Amino acid sequence: MNVIIVEDEFPARKELRYFIENNTSMNIVGEFNNGLDVLSFIQENNIDAIFLDINIPKLDGMLLAKTINKFKNKPKIIFITAYENYAVEAFNLDIFDYILKPYSEERIISMLNKLEKLCIEKKQNKNEKKSLSQKVPNKISLWKDNKIYIVNIDDIYYCEAKERYTYIYTKDGEYHIRECISEVEKIINNENFFKCHRSYLVNLLKIEEVVPWFNNTYLLKLNSEKYEITVSRSKVKNFRELMNI
Repeated sequence: MNVIIVEDEFPARKELRYFIENNTSMNIVGEFNNGLDVLSFIQENNIDAIFLDINIPKLDGMLLAKTINKFKNKPKIIFITAYENYAVEAFNLDIFDYILKPYSEERIISMLNKLEKLCIEKKQNKNEKKSLSQKVPNKISLWKDNKIYIVNIDDIYYCEAKERYTYIYTKDGEYHIRECISEVEKIINNENFFKCHRSYLVNLLKIEEVVPWFNNTYLLKLNSEKYEITVSRSKVKNFRELMNI
């Protein structure tokens, strides 16, 4: 479990590090004294939780939390601050906890234990879900008309990202799954599928016609021209190599 500490006072950072290292198995991967450096770091690294003070330079803790709250994969936020008046606003951001300084040893240890337990359970559930999907090879569970269907991956023509869902198209029609297209690509895990556009994942074996399109791109026709999708300019070179064009 990777965590970071955001606190501009060294003694406070040192004390929090002591409690984390002596009461949990959490891995402290960074310590920061301002909000801007934190924002850059978490965009490039996988973080499970942030111990965050409010009164920090450059980008204060509350604005930082509001920005993080917009992320798809949000780390848990634990405010540790001397400012009581931000509590209501903070909990509206769905934070994990709000601890006032000076905190007691019992209070901080109780919070750490609950946080670690929650993150462990979350990762176990994720691994169980992954293991379950692997028990049915070459199949994927999809939704259609409020029912779950088990679809053969080889029958998929293409996948399309739309807002929070990915829509799956086969000869039997349209299905959907509440996962981003990158996660669907991992679930499918098939060398015949190519992400030809940030919104499209196509089954190369289902392409029936490749039509030169605008700006040196291509229009792909599938299923007797029932489906048409495009190849983005950034993917043209890879597509040509895969299709020997």
